[in-house]
Amino acid sequence: MIYKQNLHTHTVFCDGRDTPLEMVQTAIEKGFDSIGFSGHSSMYKPPRNGMSPDGTVSYRDCINSLKEEYRGRLKIFCGIEFDMYSGIDLSNYDYVIGAVHFFKFNGQIVPMDRTSQVVQDVIDTHFGGDGMAYAKHFYSELARLPEFGKCDIIGHFDLLTKHCEKIKFFDEDSKEYRTAALEAMHALCGKIPFFEVNTGAIARGNRTTPYPAPFLLDEFKALGFGAMVTSDCHDRRYLDCHYEESYEYLRAHGFNEIYVLTDDGFRAERI
Repeated sequence: MIYKQNLHTHTVFCDGRDTPLEMVQTAIEKGFDSIGFSGHSSMYKPPRNGMSPDGTVSYRDCINSLKEEYRGRLKIFCGIEFDMYSGIDLSNYDYVIGAVHFFKFNGQIVPMDRTSQVVQDVIDTHFGGDGMAYAKHFYSELARLPEFGKCDIIGHFDLLTKHCEKIKFFDEDSKEYRTAALEAMHALCGKIPFFEVNTGAIARGNRTTPYPAPFLLDEFKALGFGAMVTSDCHDRRYLDCHYEESYEYLRAHGFNEIYVLTDDGFRAERI
């Protein structure tokens, strides 16, 4: 019996489709043991896909209210998906997912992954059309996450490959790319304990496989990171998207347990 949890969940408070209540009800319908909400952190400058400062307060109030309302029926956690340049207080959350969705150039905050056209524009405008330079910059930014706040989970480690099944912005099989990715992972080792097998891009039709790539999964295992499975859910219909396949993916790479969040902290569950 696998403990069924999703800690990467978005709602109408940021860029999700459903209310927290609808997500909770769906989690119960799908037999989840618990759910964690992870609204996008506020960005202090446009563009924004995260919560406003006032919206962040309302988000926490809403999730904490649902915790009480559903106590005994479903464990609910209030987390945050933290972008390094948002500059927010991380002390008010049950857990923190650290992620890179934005770059910073000369004080300007630039989104880097929303659509394939956004990716191409960033590569052309800021990297002279060099996709590998873009990839290296992403990983150098990811490696800096601990400088900006204490995170529990590395979110979608190789997010920059989101559109690469359709458009090859860089060579994912090259030694140059893999070296940059592995250097970032080594920099994070011992600083952020967990990573996620994330199926969100499958649900949204951008990928047919989850993050991270197999060579990254092998290195996460070798370095002793703890694994968890998340759906990066923006639509309650896909709350458990490719969960069984993700467990099999982990088993195939030598993992025999995932980590889940409980009232007493993170604990291992066999898969």
